[in-house]
Amino acid sequence: MNHSGKVSRATSLLIAAMVAVLTLAVVVPGLRAAVTVASAATFTYNLAAGASSAPFFPAADRPVLVMGIQDTVGTRGVGFVTLLRVAGSFLEWTGLESTAGSAITQGFSSTPGTHIVFLDFSHKVDIRVNSADSFVVHNANTAAQTGNVTLIW
Repeated sequence: MNHSGKVSRATSLLIAAMVAVLTLAVVVPGLRAAVTVASAATFTYNLAAGASSAPFFPAADRPVLVMGIQDTVGTRGVGFVTLLRVAGSFLEWTGLESTAGSAITQGFSSTPGTHIVFLDFSHKVDIRVNSADSFVVHNANTAAQTGNVTLIW
C-alpha cells in the first residue's frame, strides 16, 4: 500500500471514530437520566390477635414492590405485590398470595379493610387498605403473629 492509501485509510478510520464518539455523546446522557437508585424500607410487626400495624405510606406515583413474610412457627408464609399509590385517590396492586392456595391478587381501592395480599400460610394475616394513601398489616388469627414487610421503590 502506498503512502496516500495509508493516509486515506487513516482518515476514514478517524472520521468513523468521530461519528461513534458524537453518537454516544448524544445518546448516553439520555440513558443516564433514566437510571435511579432504589430506596427501601423494612418494618417488623408483632401483632396481637385482631390487631393491625401502624399505617405504611408508600411513595406516590411510582411502582413500589411490597414484600412481606410471616415468621411465626406453624403459620409462616410470604406474599408480595407491586403497588401504585395515586395520592389522595386509591392504592392499586397486583401480586401473589402466600401459600397454601397461592393465587394472583389484584385490585384497586381506597376503602379501609380491602384485602391486598396474604402473608401467612393460613391466610389470616394480610396487608389491607387503610386509606387512599396507606395500608396496614392485619392479624385475623387467634394468636399473636410476627413478621416483616419490605418496600422497595
